[in-house]
Amino acid sequence: MKLTIAALGRIKAGPERELVDTYIERASATGRAIGLGPAGEQEIDNRSLTSASDESRALAGSLPAGCKLVLMDERGKAMTSRDFASTLGRWRDEGVREAVFCIGGADGHDRTQLPQPDLILAFGPAVWPHKLVRVMLAEQIYRAVSILAGTPYHRD
Repeated sequence: MKLTIAALGRIKAGPERELVDTYIERASATGRAIGLGPAGEQEIDNRSLTSASDESRALAGSLPAGCKLVLMDERGKAMTSRDFASTLGRWRDEGVREAVFCIGGADGHDRTQLPQPDLILAFGPAVWPHKLVRVMLAEQIYRAVSILAGTPYHRD
């Protein structure tokens, strides 16, 4: 099952870019043997988008047919890493071809412009900078893949 982070805007060279790339590469390498991956990222140009509706339409337009849609939102469900891993494992076992994790713009998602999400995920009730959300999401995807692969990366 392919794992894609779809995010508005571009992360330029720097520590955030390096971290996202590292975790995506690790998730792809670890997940290959267990049917997860490749992991990837899709950056959506938002320079000409002027509203949350425009941004959400752009995200919706990038979604492949039949994917599982995960919206990142501070009002979403907070999950443990193991629960997140279980969700990804269940989707993989159900034959889902791709899960797409959408990170919206500064004003969040306009839900009227997006398909019904399969999961709304939060990293707690705090609002996080979008670059950090992308890093944290890439890390959690890698962590979930590591849990499912039985590697020692995750410790509880």
